Amino acid sequence: MTSTLNLKALLFFYYSAMTIIISYLPVYFQESGISSGQIGFLLAVGPLAAMISQPFWGFMSDKYKTSKKMIMTCLIGAIIGSILMFQTVNYSILIVTVFIFFAFMSPVGGLGDSLTQKTANRLSVSFGSIRMYGSLGFAVMSLLSGFLLNSIGVTYIYIPFLFFVTITLLISIGVKDVEASKVPINLKEALKLLRHKKFMLFLFIMMFITITHRTNDSFLGIYIFEKGGTESFIGWAWFIGVVSEAIVFATATIWFRKFHALTFIVFSGILFAVRWFIMGVIQEPLLVLPLQVMHGLSFGIFYLCAFDYVTKLIPEQLQSTGHLLFYSFFFGISGMIGSSIGGLIIEQESVAFLYVILACVALIGAISLLVYQLIYAKAVKKQLQI
Repeated sequence: MTSTLNLKALLFFYYSAMTIIISYLPVYFQESGISSGQIGFLLAVGPLAAMISQPFWGFMSDKYKTSKKMIMTCLIGAIIGSILMFQTVNYSILIVTVFIFFAFMSPVGGLGDSLTQKTANRLSVSFGSIRMYGSLGFAVMSLLSGFLLNSIGVTYIYIPFLFFVTITLLISIGVKDVEASKVPINLKEALKLLRHKKFMLFLFIMMFITITHRTNDSFLGIYIFEKGGTESFIGWAWFIGVVSEAIVFATATIWFRKFHALTFIVFSGILFAVRWFIMGVIQEPLLVLPLQVMHGLSFGIFYLCAFDYVTKLIPEQLQSTGHLLFYSFFFGISGMIGSSIGGLIIEQESVAFLYVILACVALIGAISLLVYQLIYAKAVKKQLQI
């Protein structure tokens, strides 16, 4: 317990800080008088910054054999970037400050999860048993922030955010590094991952599902507001969703080895499609709350199994680079596409129409991953026959 206590605390408080950003930043921008189309663009800038910065920080972690120092550097940059972002009123300058903020804030999640995977492997424990503390942090803060911001107003989201990210930085000082491999790497070696066909094909196909997940992250608050919900209602929605996610992570040792990771990934993709379709047709905001239980069964299963699958695909000495590249596709590129297109669809049609589109895209992703799995299984069978 003591060897993972600081890591668990770091994940808890980092995701507590991220709760504020994911749940309320779109609403904060809306309250600032920014249009849906402009919000969509701003929310796409963050994932663009993540897409560029995450592989870089992953490579630096592998090159210098330290996740801890990279996490601390990124957290310091995130604090400075957030101060600039929340003080900016000019839209053009805001685009720049949002980019700077996410270029430092986003990689911390990937670096933390990569360190969690290495720590879990070293201690022979479940990745989910450690990672669940990040989900718990997200869940607890989702609930508390809803009540807090309902009292002080969304325009003051920078107060709880800076509080939690500062605590995360202080905790990171006591986190233990885990060196996965002593094999030295250079940029040429890292770039070989881009030519890893099975790995890159998986990342490309999974984006059909991750785009829908990231679009929901960006617009769930606006969706609930349009249905007549309040800030506290948004908090309850996130709380229920992430608690179900934490339960899935915590029980991974029971269910995870029952089938191949790809089977679980396809199953969760179908659940994503069902979830989005229901959200597209319901009218009563209260129905969103029980539906959020599906978040754990869709995102929780998908993320845990996908992370495990790519860990087995990539070379040990490039684990951080591979994990952050995965993170870049999962949260960066997917978020950029989802936020920009999602904002335009809402502006032209409605939030309900957006969720129906998301259901169709997720279903395409699930079917594509099933085909990928069948091709993969066929290739393995062919190898065994040789």
